Amino acid sequence: MAAQMTGSFQLMKSLNRSLILNTIRMNSTISRSEIAKKTKLTPPTVTNIVNELIKEQLVLESRAGTSNGGRKPILLTINANSRYIIGVDVGVKKVRLALTNLDAHIAMRRIVAMPSPNQLNEGSFLEFLQKIIESFLGEVVEEKDKLIGIGVAMHGIVDHETGVSIHAPSLKLEGVAVKQVLENTFHLPVRVENDAKALALGEKWFGAGKETDDFVCLNVGEGIGAGIILNNSLLHGNDSLAGEIGHTLIDVNGPECSCGNKGCFQTLASGHALKERAKALIEQGEKSMLTEKNGMNAASLDGQSIYECAQDGDKVANQVLQETGKYLGMGILNIIHFINPRMIIIGGGVSKAHALIMQPIVDMVEKRALSDRAKKTKIVVSELGDEGSLIGACTLVLSELYSYEHAEKKV
Repeated sequence: MAAQMTGSFQLMKSLNRSLILNTIRMNSTISRSEIAKKTKLTPPTVTNIVNELIKEQLVLESRAGTSNGGRKPILLTINANSRYIIGVDVGVKKVRLALTNLDAHIAMRRIVAMPSPNQLNEGSFLEFLQKIIESFLGEVVEEKDKLIGIGVAMHGIVDHETGVSIHAPSLKLEGVAVKQVLENTFHLPVRVENDAKALALGEKWFGAGKETDDFVCLNVGEGIGAGIILNNSLLHGNDSLAGEIGHTLIDVNGPECSCGNKGCFQTLASGHALKERAKALIEQGEKSMLTEKNGMNAASLDGQSIYECAQDGDKVANQVLQETGKYLGMGILNIIHFINPRMIIIGGGVSKAHALIMQPIVDMVEKRALSDRAKKTKIVVSELGDEGSLIGACTLVLSELYSYEHAEKKV
């Protein structure tokens, strides 16, 4: 069965099939004649491939379209539930898993606590990952024969071509061959990507970036990463470092970062920085509702508590969120001046406090950007919310399925 699934994925990857599939996906419903016009393929070629796709249940005939004088054309649509994908979002404290269809609709999800970094090495991490995916697959019954791949979004620097986790500092891991091991175990195609880049891809396909060719998507959680979409394509850079905005320097005398440098963007504007700033104020004697919420234990502060207390008017909580917004604004201003994207999308856990951090961000950009158009750069919150990186992980497989640029040419 495994070999059959892998072969099925490769079969779907022929150039013309992928081109037709993507044309149907982009148009929701479309006739055979319209496909031929848009793709510049001959009508017989379109008919033959569409018939194959219908036979394989990847495509459905939905309804009759509008007539232009002759018979009403039959409109085609993607059969979203004909195939499924496993998405895995590997965070610092937890791993989230999901089963989605071809529209990235989540049919099933699980959350598993991540072992302490002190308990992890390359072998134990891969063993843990295999175990939780195998357990999740055990719960997938009807959809198991329809699986076409596994997408993994990883914290840290990832070589997306080899599927190797090059450097995951918060997990204290380096050189982990995620793709190779998972493919050998589950006999399914596996795609591995940095979590911020996966989030950006998810936003491009299913979220706030659908109508935008160029944007930067910030993933603001315990750290900060970015996915950069230029000309509708994900930018990786020469060594997979594109988007490591969290490690750009804001203050050379600032707090020490997990990378070993001082004053990195993420030491000042991440969820971790937010909690550390609140903790420091409380330890200095500032009175706050946060001490009551956390049983007088400043070490147990979390972002949700800070946000809730800020909404209730707590001075300390409001102050640290305002400062976080200011530092995020600095980083975003640097992005605007360096890349000049049409849009900035803010995702990750800190984005939940957008009602309190967005104004300082906008103020920073409007005051300091170099041109009037740059001052008005669109800055929005992720539409995918908590599921962003998870949906992005599944989109890694979907983007391969629908991409015809690297498909095998079969005319």
